[in-house]
Amino acid sequence: MVALGRVAAGAIAEKYLRIAHGVEIVAFTASIGNEFLFPPTPTHPSASTNPEFLKMLDTITRDTVDGFQPVRCPNEEASTRMENLIADFRDRKDSIGGTVTCVIRNVPSGLGEPCFDKLEAMLAHSMLSIPATKAFEIGSGFGGCQVPGSVHNDPFIKAPAVPPSQSGAASTSSRPRLTTKTNNSGGIQGGITNGAPIYFSVGFKPPATIGQAQQTATYDESEGVLEAKGRHDPCVVPRAVPIVEAMAVLVIVDALLAQQARQSARSLLPPLKQTLPARETVVGGEKAAEKARENSKGVNGV
Repeated sequence: MVALGRVAAGAIAEKYLRIAHGVEIVAFTASIGNEFLFPPTPTHPSASTNPEFLKMLDTITRDTVDGFQPVRCPNEEASTRMENLIADFRDRKDSIGGTVTCVIRNVPSGLGEPCFDKLEAMLAHSMLSIPATKAFEIGSGFGGCQVPGSVHNDPFIKAPAVPPSQSGAASTSSRPRLTTKTNNSGGIQGGITNGAPIYFSVGFKPPATIGQAQQTATYDESEGVLEAKGRHDPCVVPRAVPIVEAMAVLVIVDALLAQQARQSARSLLPPLKQTLPARETVVGGEKAAEKARENSKGVNGV
């Protein structure tokens, strides 16, 4: 029932984001156990540096993901490997965990805060509130710790023009002047969205309820055996995909409404007066030296 409420609220919020701003949110299974959609390699310890992964983030749709049931991994070969691994643990009356990756496209720039309510912190907060979650990483994540800064930095470049009809949204927000050449930051810099796609991964533990007999102890300190009966999921990762999407939607719409509230409150105030005098900035030449001499004088000109 807890998951039902999250997904229902997320469906309503997602419709608003899609109509008003063209926001698209898609999640998929990225790994089950040691089977990966994009396995880490020495060249690409993080998927964020893998061109195939980044290309997929730009084009993946929910219909594509739902076409790879029951695992929801958008690659036939990887999906088969994951499905076989889950079946193996099921047959052994055991369980296995995995990760879900989520991408959020067309997010307006400027959402979030620079300190306590950084948008990545709010996403982590919401994702780790989902039952069975154990990990969260955004952008390059832990793999980004294995590459030098010269590779990990996201240089700013001029943003390309985006046709107004591309997303079909009613939003009239202007295109950003700048974007980044790479996106290791995952679409959020300094806690605030920069207009690039936001992407992150959530780790889910193996379900605790398994059919194998396990030693346990009761509250009165006597020993016992815990052995589950009936049907239990050997892996919750495929079922978690829509929940991850729903929680991501709620975080984005909450940040958007907060930003709109700030702008609305600011519009009620009179324009700020300029309180500090503007000072000319001169670089190089005799004029700069003369300006430096003037600035070095005290209040009485000495």
